[in-house]
Amino acid sequence: MSVKESELLPGGTATGEGLQRGLKSRHLQLIALGGIIGSGYFLGTGYVIDSAGPAACLAYLLGGLIVLCVMLCMGELAVAIPISSSFVTYANDFISPAWACGVGWSYWLTWVFYVPAEMIAAGIIMNNFFPAVDTVWWAIGFGLIITVINLSYVGTFGELEFWLAIIKILAIIMFVVLAVLIFFGIIGGEGFKGTAVLLGDGGFTPKGSWAILLTMVIILVNFQGSEIIGLAAGESKEPEKTIPVAIKNVTWRIIALYIIPLFLLVCIFPWREAGLQESAFAAALNSYGFHWAGGLFSFVVLTAAISCSNSGLYGCTRAVYALAREGMAPRFLGKLNKKGVPQNATLLSIAGCWICVLAYTFDTSETIYTYLLALSGFAGAIAWISICWSQLNFRRKLEREGFDTSKLKYRTPLFPYLTHFAIWVQVACLGIIAFNEDLRISLYIGLPLLLLPIIWYKLWGYKLKPTDVSRVKYEDVFVKY
Repeated sequence: MSVKESELLPGGTATGEGLQRGLKSRHLQLIALGGIIGSGYFLGTGYVIDSAGPAACLAYLLGGLIVLCVMLCMGELAVAIPISSSFVTYANDFISPAWACGVGWSYWLTWVFYVPAEMIAAGIIMNNFFPAVDTVWWAIGFGLIITVINLSYVGTFGELEFWLAIIKILAIIMFVVLAVLIFFGIIGGEGFKGTAVLLGDGGFTPKGSWAILLTMVIILVNFQGSEIIGLAAGESKEPEKTIPVAIKNVTWRIIALYIIPLFLLVCIFPWREAGLQESAFAAALNSYGFHWAGGLFSFVVLTAAISCSNSGLYGCTRAVYALAREGMAPRFLGKLNKKGVPQNATLLSIAGCWICVLAYTFDTSETIYTYLLALSGFAGAIAWISICWSQLNFRRKLEREGFDTSKLKYRTPLFPYLTHFAIWVQVACLGIIAFNEDLRISLYIGLPLLLLPIIWYKLWGYKLKPTDVSRVKYEDVFVKY
């Protein structure tokens, strides 16, 4: 894939690939938040608290730091070379085509597995309200809605994602306000909490410091989706302005929407009572007599599931579109419809999701859900490592070719230390999975999903030619300066 002049210059209505630049700055910021605040945030948080105790907030803090590093690396690449499906293309150009093939297909399969779980979560909630309609029909119905949205003009997708994300953010803000009032004894009828709940059952790390690291893969799942800013780069207006703003704002909102609510949660809710049975946030409010919270958070989890399915399908569609453009997938998947949307890639992705929805109806146990989260975390971390690795090689290549990197409109700070930190911390997190019996299976499944496409490309795929577009010319990156 390439960077043409129309892609490099801001203000165009379409990229050189034919994709429409229909995403505004507010869309871009909320797309990333939509991806990271899925039903896993409201449901999966219970697993992390149950596994690590109150120290779960430290695990989320480390996860937030990793996200910040990845976003800063992505920012430099996405501003310099704003291409849709970017991290697959960056891996192809700055690491190797075989690695890009493995990462791209692994990332696609992750969302194909994960999006149906979100659809099923939405279906379960609707089935509770309308028992006459089976869960699977609700799930398929949501799948059809999301398909139509993703086949529409990209601005439609951005607008819907904006409002769905607003609902989730308002719910979290509501929880923070109520939790603060409960903590200080203003409401709830139990007086000032202090450290009674936070440290009263085994201290801050009741299961040891090691438990913090053992849960990191699930933490990374909850943060998956922030890389969609990069996938959307080619479809954003004035990327050199919108992407840095989106990265900065999303980073602070991650702190506000993850770290603060979670810390308040473990300050007012005993960690042993958390789990996957229901949202830990709803359970905490219910325990203080706010029984309406269960229904409200059911609605919020519903919007979170739809939102995450929406942004997840967007992300995996753009990934397989990039693979097709690079000659790593059938060429018909790289074609666009009249609205500038990769229609065939979207249909393939949603077809895979539908197959998984039907498969999940045979076993929707907590074990399957946990395995699914771990697998998503593995492949997502591989994609994040690829982003940081690509940025490292991109900067090194510019330096070798004599470019003045100070002219980059957006530069990753503390280079190369920040980039190396992001890479090796995530490698360590993946290695630690081997010591967690609950999550170890993600290695058994995730590694083959990564390695098989790489092997295929090494043996046969390299013979396929990419779509006839010029390669990235590093001189073009500086045409703007």
